[in-house]
Amino acid sequence: MSAIRLYGHPLSGHSHRVALFLSLLKLPYEYVTVNVMAGEHRQPPFLAKNPFGQIPVIEDGDVTLADSNAILVYLALRYDASGRWYPREPVAAALVQRWLSVAAGELCSGPGRARLIKLFGAKLDYELAASIANRLLGLLDAHLASRQFLVGEAPTLADVAIYTYTALAPEGGISLEPYAGVRAWLARVEALDGFVPMQQSGPSA
Repeated sequence: MSAIRLYGHPLSGHSHRVALFLSLLKLPYEYVTVNVMAGEHRQPPFLAKNPFGQIPVIEDGDVTLADSNAILVYLALRYDASGRWYPREPVAAALVQRWLSVAAGELCSGPGRARLIKLFGAKLDYELAASIANRLLGLLDAHLASRQFLVGEAPTLADVAIYTYTALAPEGGISLEPYAGVRAWLARVEALDGFVPMQQSGPSA
């Protein structure tokens, strides 16, 4: 089997969640850095892979796929025969999908957006992003009070999708100190066999 090719950037949380899952699955892959600072993701060669001009993108044989959450689902369905990461049971699958939606919604508009503002000077509403982030972290903290992982007692794609921007919340000026349950959950994810950390790029809060 030829190695999967992952197009991303070391400072992209979306790219990291794919790299993390590839590592958890023990799948070999080649990381191709896309220079987003120089606008490489807006040039024709990359747009041929993803017309939306967004990272990450994977190439797996004759399959080219964009969108980090879609890539997670693809990798789980293709390479995890156990069904551990993306359960086939309807309720469990729906619960995982719920967290994938949170990853694309509140996680991005809260911790993810706060990080964009603090680290990269994005001209966005920081107070709104911080408010969304702290509300989400409070909900996560309460949710994790009665379970080890986001969907039950074993890790799933939900944990992979939510981990990175939660762990990097301090880079956006959002402290994790008030959220003991979240911090304990992050430590459980980081203890998984195959875990790889995200490159940090700013001060901790």
